Amino acid sequence: MARRGGSSGGAGGRKRAERTSDRGSGRISDRKPETLAETVDGGLAELIPDRERAHAWTLTLDGAPQSHVDLDDPSYLSFAYQRRIGHIADLAAPAQQPLHVVHLGGGAFTLARYIAATRPRSTQQIVELDAALVQLVRRELPLDPQARIRVRSTDARAGLAKIPDDWADLVIADVFGGARTPAHLTSAEFLTDVRRVLKPTGQYVANLADGPPLAHLRGQIATAATVFPELALAADPAVLRGRRFGNAVLLASALPLKVAELTRRVATDPHPGRVEHGKELVDFTGGAAAVSDADARPSPAPPPSAFQ
Repeated sequence: MARRGGSSGGAGGRKRAERTSDRGSGRISDRKPETLAETVDGGLAELIPDRERAHAWTLTLDGAPQSHVDLDDPSYLSFAYQRRIGHIADLAAPAQQPLHVVHLGGGAFTLARYIAATRPRSTQQIVELDAALVQLVRRELPLDPQARIRVRSTDARAGLAKIPDDWADLVIADVFGGARTPAHLTSAEFLTDVRRVLKPTGQYVANLADGPPLAHLRGQIATAATVFPELALAADPAVLRGRRFGNAVLLASALPLKVAELTRRVATDPHPGRVEHGKELVDFTGGAAAVSDADARPSPAPPPSAFQ
């Protein structure tokens, strides 16, 4: 995978940009923002300024885009897969109703910021293994101090195990190590613990990445079907047809999903996608086998061209 920005310099592998942060307002100043690069536990993290939005930044890790954050407007979601998760969060309960949310994988806390902005008084827990990345994001892209967001630096599955039964309205999994989902977060045993944490009305959302022949994606759908009776999948049609590597968002629940409204929102997105559900999703899965802890494997590595 191509690495952007080369190696970092300075003490601790850090190369600071010529910029300042206004910690009081939670905003970065307008003075000539430049890319900030810092070595974290998972590799080289870079915060790249968005030239079209004054206080917006893209987080990459070893060249792979992780998150986009607009500190002026945390309800703005730049990445297509995050907008699809945003649609799911919007449909999870009536507008403005607070939610209990668990985020497995933190990135730049984009989705937690979104839910805090669109559903004030929500209570959220972020589980992010990379403690150095958490420190970088907290320092350079501060959270709203009024937001009820707690961040734990631990393994996603270990952190999930500490969440009480029936606590969460949403569990959002967006965990990548070296651009691959770790194997222990792909199994039926993992999803069984997710269901334990969810309220009876709760929903599980996972960002999955795969390319042709889509064996990992099909296996993840089959695995989720052993734990949850209701499933839907949202993705770019080219990804679903196996024409390119990309993201797909899996939604799972014990109760019927708002498929029609989700389909409408995904189809009218700036980067339109497609939603598969019911028989079409079963056909797409193609008889793939469910994954257990004993045979779990990480998601496939993206091709070198994926982030160029």
